[in-house]
Order: sequence, then structure tokens, then C-alpha cells
Amino acid sequence: MTTTTAGPDGPAAERPHLLLVGSGGRIWREYLLQSMSARYRLHLLCPAPPTWELPHLDAFTVVDTLDAEAMADVARGRREGFAGVVTYEETRVEAAAALATALGLRTSPPAAVHACRDKYTGREALARAGVPQAESVAVADLAEARAAAARIGYPVVVKPRALSASCGVTLVAGPEQLEEAYLEAGRIWFDGVPAFERPVLIEEFLDGPEISVESLCRDGQVTALFVARKELGYAPGFEEVGHTVRADDALLHDEALLKVLQDAHTAVGLTDTVTHTELRLTAAGPRIVEINARIGGDRIPYLGRLATGIETGLVAADLACGAVPDTTPTRSATAAVRFLYPHHDLTVESIEIDHGRLPSGIHELQPLVEPGTPLRLPPVDYARCRYALVIATSDSEKACAAALEQAAAAVTVHGTPLS
Repeated sequence: MTTTTAGPDGPAAERPHLLLVGSGGRIWREYLLQSMSARYRLHLLCPAPPTWELPHLDAFTVVDTLDAEAMADVARGRREGFAGVVTYEETRVEAAAALATALGLRTSPPAAVHACRDKYTGREALARAGVPQAESVAVADLAEARAAAARIGYPVVVKPRALSASCGVTLVAGPEQLEEAYLEAGRIWFDGVPAFERPVLIEEFLDGPEISVESLCRDGQVTALFVARKELGYAPGFEEVGHTVRADDALLHDEALLKVLQDAHTAVGLTDTVTHTELRLTAAGPRIVEINARIGGDRIPYLGRLATGIETGLVAADLACGAVPDTTPTRSATAAVRFLYPHHDLTVESIEIDHGRLPSGIHELQPLVEPGTPLRLPPVDYARCRYALVIATSDSEKACAAALEQAAAAVTVHGTPLS
């Protein structure tokens, strides 16, 4: 365990001290560190020494970030106190909640955070409260999977119990496809993912557009910050290939949606956190896909900043430190991201960008991989097979979509096909 001071002394030392558990990847999360470090002194708890994070940090400690007790020992060993604890990493939300609880800092109960991390425990809590959602059965083997699917009725969705980013999630149209989907859901595993006796879920398929809602939950009361409309691809999987955020999205004032959102948070017991909730807009009304006790990924909060001016990272930091977050929009625009995928599996040699063909609405075009990186399309791999992202801003969804189409045509990935 090593603690190192990273930032300057002086006036910055007057700012409240915030514990950040894990930092994620630079392309995906640096904008959050930038916003939080403008108001707070960041002490990063990390499993390995930081690199790109250093300019945003006051100090860091190398420690097991899945061990709440070890992290609490670090915090108690510092002379100055900490005002709050924040994480946006899915695999660390439970440890961060336990850490904040141990230090007497504002957080949701660890049991509530666990109900978001373990999708089936969350499903059970929603069912007890009568919150509209997909019917779900946790299964231990293929025989149980077949029985559950037959009872629910095809098509069904097969998914891992505790992953994210749609990894291992498959739509199964009939019994002949179930075994492959079941094996695929059981194959996917990442560090920090808990093991379950029944690790795979068989769920009712919810038809209709899929959205996500970033929300502030403070003292149990939910405020929707912005809505992202998902673009899905690579059927029968549910790969998220793009998102669009509009500041004036009518769903922000939809009473049925807001009620389901509030009821879901109440059902799992969340009290104080920023959340990322996924829903389907079915013919029978909005229904919960899942609720996550963290800031969303895929640069969705960044789109929210571009469209509304709301700084989700700062909202999370203020909440954790006991302040009342400002959730007032300061902009009214549309922002969208699209992820670029190769046409076939390949090892990347280069990414060519024809800057002269990029339209004016493009805010950012960012390669995601280096030469030598193998890219394998879903279902072999998932979000890691993207080779670039493009972000557009405009006053309309249609204009953003057109700009993204033009930009995608200006980017070419060169590589050697993989067998």
C-alpha cells in the first residue's frame, strides 16, 4: 500500500477532500476527473500507480479497490478528513458504498447497491414492490434455462447476472438457439465480477425503444437529469452502437416514466447516489431493464454536459460530500455519439481520417485502439471491438445523425483479417 502526494499545495488545499475509488480509462472518464477536481481535492484509490490521472489528483494510494476495509484503513490513516467517496466503476460500487458507510459519509446502503450490482436480487426487489419490469428467472444449468424459457415464453433474453455494457446478452427466438446463448452468457467474466450459484438470467423480452436515464437520488428522491436514446446493433445481441441526448426530450416530463423511475429506486432502497437506469418503452408503458448505482458509461454523461450543461461528475461529487447538487440545465442542444466497428475481425494496422470530409457538427473524433490491436466483432467480443468514436452536436437529432453518418464515412480502419 503506497500513498503519494500528486498535486500542488496552497489555495487548492482549502477545497474539500474527495476519495475517488478507481479511475477507469482516460478516453471514457477523464472529463469526470476534470469537473470534480475543479471543486474538490481528489485522492485516488487505485490498484496500480496512476498515469494520465496525475494532473487531476491531490494524492493517490495504491490499494486493493475491491477491499473496503483496506481502503478505510487508508482513509483513517490520513491526517485530514475526507468529505465524500465516489466511484463510477461498476465492479467497485459495492466496495465504495461499504467504504463510505465505514467512514460515516453520505451514500446509499450497501444492500441497496448490491441489489443493483446483482441483477437478480434487484429484480426480486422490484417484483415485491410491483415495479413494471421484465419477468426474470436465475438458473444454474441448461435444464433450468430450458424450463424457465418455456414458462416465460419465447422470445426470451439470456444474460449474465452481474455484468455491464450488454456483454453476453442475447435475444433467443426459439428453443433451438437457447443452448448457444446460455453458454455465451456463462462464458463472459471480468475481474471483480462475483460468482453466483445461479449465474445466468432468463428474462422476458421487452419490445420497444430502449433508453437510459441519468438521475440524482438524494434522500431517496429522484431527479431525472437527462435521457439517452440508445441505438442497438449486432442482433441477436444488444450491442450499444450509439446514444443521443436531447435537452428538450419530452420523456423528462413523462409522468409514467418518472413514476417508474422513482418507484424503482425506492424498491431497491437507494437513498443517495447518481444512477444510470435502463428502460424499454413498451406498448404497456415504461418497464425497467436494470438500475445501476453509478454514473453511466459510453460517454453518455459527456453528451449530457454538451446538451444540457449539467456536469454529472460534479453532481455526484457534491452529493457525496453533503452539498446540494445544482441540476439546473444551462444549455439546450442535442448531442450524440456513434461507435465505429470494423466490417470483419481484424488486427489493426492504422486508422485513416479524412479531415476534409468531416462536417461542421462534429465535436470529437477519437480513435480507440492502437496498431496491433485485434478486433473481434460480437458475440466474440463486445464494446472492446470499437475502433473509434464520433460525437456530434447540433440543435436537432436529425442533424446530429446526418453529421455522424458523414463522419463515419471519413474514417477507415486498415488491418489484417483474423481467421
